[in-house]
This record gives sequence, C-alpha cells and structure tokens, in this order.
Amino acid sequence: MYDITIIGGGIVGLATALRIKEQRPSLKVLLLEKERGVAKHQTGHNSGVIHSGLYYKPGSLKATNCIRGYQMLLDFCNREGVPYDLCGKVVVATNESQKPLLKNLYDRGMQNGLLQNRMITAAEIREIEPHVRGIQGIWVPYTGIINYTAVSEKYAECLQKLDGEIRFGEKVTEIKNRNTHSEVVSATGQVFETRLVVNCAGLYSDKVAQLTQPENIKVRIIPFRGEYYEIRPEKHHLVKNLIYPVPDPNFPFLGVHFTRMIDGGVEAGPNAVFAFKREGYKKTDIDFPELFEALAWPGFRKVATKYWKTGMGEYYRSFSKGAFTKALQELIPEIQREDLVPGGAGVRAQACDYDGGLLDDFSIVENKGAINVCNAPSPAATSSLSIGQTVSERVLARM
Repeated sequence: MYDITIIGGGIVGLATALRIKEQRPSLKVLLLEKERGVAKHQTGHNSGVIHSGLYYKPGSLKATNCIRGYQMLLDFCNREGVPYDLCGKVVVATNESQKPLLKNLYDRGMQNGLLQNRMITAAEIREIEPHVRGIQGIWVPYTGIINYTAVSEKYAECLQKLDGEIRFGEKVTEIKNRNTHSEVVSATGQVFETRLVVNCAGLYSDKVAQLTQPENIKVRIIPFRGEYYEIRPEKHHLVKNLIYPVPDPNFPFLGVHFTRMIDGGVEAGPNAVFAFKREGYKKTDIDFPELFEALAWPGFRKVATKYWKTGMGEYYRSFSKGAFTKALQELIPEIQREDLVPGGAGVRAQACDYDGGLLDDFSIVENKGAINVCNAPSPAATSSLSIGQTVSERVLARM
C-alpha cells in the first residue's frame, strides 16, 4: 500500500513527489510514468525559458507560483549544479497601437514585484539587441534560459535518493475508488493500492481526472502544437538573448519570438495551431478519436468560432515559411527565410471549459480520493517546485 501515487513524470509530477518526500520522508510515494523516461512530452519540448512572472494577473495562481517557483528553481539549480543563465529579455512594441498594451504589461510586472524591469526607448532596445526594430520596449533582467529535461532528471535523482519510487512504462487505464483507498490499474495489468492519487498527467490530465470523478470535471484538454525554426549558425549574431513581441491579450500565447538556448543555438517560434493528436508533434500526426472528441466539445467549438481568424493565421504560418519569416521580421527585419531551418515542436495542454473559456490560470481540482492538476501550462516549468509545494500542502493536510 502506497500513501501517495502520482501520475505523470513531467516536471510538475516530479516536483510534487519531491516536495512531499522532502517534507514527510516517512510517506511511501510512488510516481507512475507511461514513457520510458521523464520529461518526454510538454516538459521536454518547450523552449527552456525561466519566466519572470511578467505576464500573469496579480494574485493569480500563475503569478504567485511563478514568482515563488522562480526563486525555488534557482536555489535548487545552484544547490544541485544544474546550469542556467539569467540573460534577460526584451519585450518589443513595433507600432503605436502596442504602446498601451506594453505599458499595461510593465504595470503588471511592477504589481508582481519585478521592480528591476524598466521601460526602454528604441535606442535602448538597439543597445541590448542591435538588430531589433522597435519603438519602445521593456527590459526584463529576471528572465533566463535552462534545460528543463536536465532539471527533471535531477528532480528524479533527488526523489530516488529519498526512497521515492518511480515506475516507467506504466500507463494508467483505470482508478477504482474504495472506501479507504484507491486501486490504480495500469495497462501492464499492475494494480497499485494507494491512499491518495495525485494527477499530474499534463496532456491527459482531464482523462485521468475523469477516472477519479467523472461527473465533476468540467474542462477538456485541447492540444495546441507550437512549431519552431532554428536559426542558422552564421545568423546567430542577430539574436543576443531573448526577444519577445507584445502578446495579444485575448489569446493565451505569447507570439513568435527569438530564444537563445542554454545548450547552444537560437530558436524562433512557436506558433500555436490546433493539434489533431494530443501528442501530435508533426503536422501529419492524427488520432481520430481524440480529434473528434475535441471537435465535439462545446467549449472548443465556441473557441474556434471566436478565434477562427487568429487560428487561420496560425495555420497559414505553419504551412508557409514565408509567412512565418514575415512575422519574425516584425522584430528583426534582417532575418530571411533561408536563415530558418525546421526545428522541433511541442504540444501545449490548454484546458477549455464547457462555455468556451480557455483557462488562463492553473487549476487544481480535489475530491475524496484524488488531487487533480487539471491545467498547468506555461509557466509551469518555472513554477514547478512552487506548484509541487502547493499540491504537497494539500496532500499532507490529508495525511
């Protein structure tokens, strides 16, 4: 009998397991992961940015966990020798209509305690990023770069040193709720008895949540693929660190941007296109049952109706390298399509409610036998230890 069984070996599941064991070493903790290693999906396919907390509504779970998690992450990496670089970034307004949005973003950062941020002029933008065209910007010195797979592997190592157990190749297919415990059943036929289930299943968090309380889960995960290009080495000089546009406040994505990588190289992207498969990293990846399920969800149909123009623009950029290049030229006019080499892709698990709302904040839903992390998109990696602390406090209150 386990005390806690955590489903999902991404960065949030690992951080949660680690925080539980650090605070209550006597508890018997099991982490189940369907793949053969950690960080195989959202965690291992993102751009590796340490987020500052600039974008998030003050007082929201995203804001509070990002700001607390930021420092927890840096402390962990310093202690465990995981490399990172606080290189800073610029957020750039390229036309007059973006100036009020930029000011709102700056004010939000101030409210979230980012007191070292500063508004910068066009000349100051060029001092930091000489090849960027902008009329005004924000310098964000807190932002950094890191490899989140390396962080996850270190979380796993620390967890196992504390006698936490990790089982790979165990896809959860059923959860049976008993009076005093739950039975977690995997596709291999293994049955794990546990006092409490913690669902950190990411792209399948809604599916796992439905196994624990089918009548109370009012959201569905809608997958959005983000596709990247890599910048050819001879053009790396165009990007010093991180360069972001002013985001559309009505859409929960940050727009295509430039990111220097901790392991070398420069990425451009991502876009945000509806994926036809939850783990669909290629344009040709289709899972018809998952696709039809998403299309049948009333909330998604409302989102598609509301944002169809934006969505079509994203698809156009997905299939047109010229259109993708044009979006990047808004920030760096010198960049040319021949400077871009197809890179990787990630899929973001975006929770969508029945009424067509794209959940902007983290969401944690509890019942008698389970704690479900139902929405944890970016900045979940930066926030991972803080989310893990938040969930662990709820777990320990039950123990």
